[in-house]
Amino acid sequence: MHVLVTGGSSGIGAATAVAYGSMGARVTITYNSGADRAAEVVKRVHEAGGEATAVRLDLEDHDTIAAAAWAAGPVDALVANAVRWGTIMPNSVPFEEVPAEEWTAALHANVVGNALLVQAVLPAMRRNGFGRIVFVSSGAAEEGLPGPGAYGTAKAALHGMCRALAWQAGKDGVLVNVAVAGLTVTERERPVSQDLLDTIASHTPTGRLSTAEDMAALIVFLGSAANRNITGELIRDGSNAGRSSHVL
Repeated sequence: MHVLVTGGSSGIGAATAVAYGSMGARVTITYNSGADRAAEVVKRVHEAGGEATAVRLDLEDHDTIAAAAWAAGPVDALVANAVRWGTIMPNSVPFEEVPAEEWTAALHANVVGNALLVQAVLPAMRRNGFGRIVFVSSGAAEEGLPGPGAYGTAKAALHGMCRALAWQAGKDGVLVNVAVAGLTVTERERPVSQDLLDTIASHTPTGRLSTAEDMAALIVFLGSAANRNITGELIRDGSNAGRSSHVL
């Protein structure tokens, strides 16, 4: 199996690449600025039993999207995990004061960028009669977060893209789904206190927050032949049960 995982140099993307590697897959990961981290993930995929290469991709740069898809070649699965986080604004910034440029950049990268990426890999999937596409989204798209809102809006747009693609490509053997992450424990430092993390975890059925590896297991299932007929769906990770906990 050949898989393209965008945003694969850290966090959920890195864990997903390694999980595919443990299945013996050939994985192409993309990175934007973390070339050293990407090289380390390539090494981890090899150690897990797979093959891997890394290429640069910037969702705001159409040329890099086309180049990354060309470098990867025909793929059986696309995990669209890369994201443009956008300008960090205080939660106190009113909606009406968010610059138009911020909306344009967020939607151009996270929506148009991912649409172009799908356009690049979908024809080969159709020809092969098999394909799996998994968009990685966030509970912020459904529950919202305090603050300006461009990020959550862009992620919500991927849900609509998923539904459209499911109907468009299903008869060609291509299944498309969204894996919706809640607050996920990764190696990246978060400006969240341990007390707050514990409180959020206490609102989930299992009493814990998901790790990047937990999310990777969900993504790999949706993005493999083990998924036989699930398409057009939003599959929420268990951490989403605490998804309104930002109001605490």
